[in-house]
Amino acid sequence: MRWLLIDGFNLVFRSHFAMERSNLRRPADQFPTGALHGWMKALTDLRDAEKPDRLAVFFDLGGSDRHLEVLPEYKAQRDDTPEDIVLQLPEIKRLTALLGFQVFERRGVEADDLIATAVRILSAAGHECVIVSADKDFGQCVGGPVTQLAPPPTANPAAGWRRLDPAAVTEKFGVPPARIADYLALVGDASDNIPGLKGVGPKTAVKWLTEHGDLEGVLAAADGLEPERFRAQVKAEAGRIRSNLALVTFRTDFDFDPGQAVPEDVAGVEAFLAEMAMHSTLRRYQSRHGRPVSAEPSAFAPKPTPRPAEGGTAQGELF
Repeated sequence: MRWLLIDGFNLVFRSHFAMERSNLRRPADQFPTGALHGWMKALTDLRDAEKPDRLAVFFDLGGSDRHLEVLPEYKAQRDDTPEDIVLQLPEIKRLTALLGFQVFERRGVEADDLIATAVRILSAAGHECVIVSADKDFGQCVGGPVTQLAPPPTANPAAGWRRLDPAAVTEKFGVPPARIADYLALVGDASDNIPGLKGVGPKTAVKWLTEHGDLEGVLAAADGLEPERFRAQVKAEAGRIRSNLALVTFRTDFDFDPGQAVPEDVAGVEAFLAEMAMHSTLRRYQSRHGRPVSAEPSAFAPKPTPRPAEGGTAQGELF
């Protein structure tokens, strides 16, 4: 069985920012719908392209207790979630369920750990898993029946989505999946506010791990590391770097019950899209399912005022 496991917030933010300039809103009350439009397109395109047997989306619910216990500043550098996303998130989850995607979340547990737990359980049972996320941490899960589907860089959307198997992970980072956590412990992860060793970049980390095997091997060889200027720092900060390893290594011992597949509620999706005044998305959905296509909304209905484009870059295409 082929599972599609989606990092929810990772894709929600992409959906929001891809549609942000359009400033799409429900005419009746100006409720934002841009992320919903992008989310709908992303999920349907992913399902068409990957043809999974089961579909699941994982969301964070509150902070990650285990990370905050080790590093209170974990993710503290991130800006507040845009208000438009906060408003749309409950509706995004409602639409997700109507489309036949199961939603998994657990308060105090990061979605990444839930995905990694699901991967451990499902792959052990012989299922194929495709993780949909831009997070480099998921490289540590890749191998056997598990691949990662990573979106293109935001600065280069034309690059397309990239499928990462073990060879692609090694090509991208310079180390195999089994050493991704060790690599991140050394270089840090700015997106999660985890500081690495000052001055140690990817090339140095890859060199050390290639020569000494893993993080413990690097720490044990501190007196002979090259460049020599890092030796004292590695010895002085060994404890913190081991803490980094605990932060970037997924926990996979949580509960995960896949339950029964959730059928797509076509009529329910139609009603949802009509309720949100997502008329163009509704018509595309109806055409996809061979349903009678709704008439155009009244020409006298108020329409959202698009924001002026910056730089002429096309927006709204996630795939």
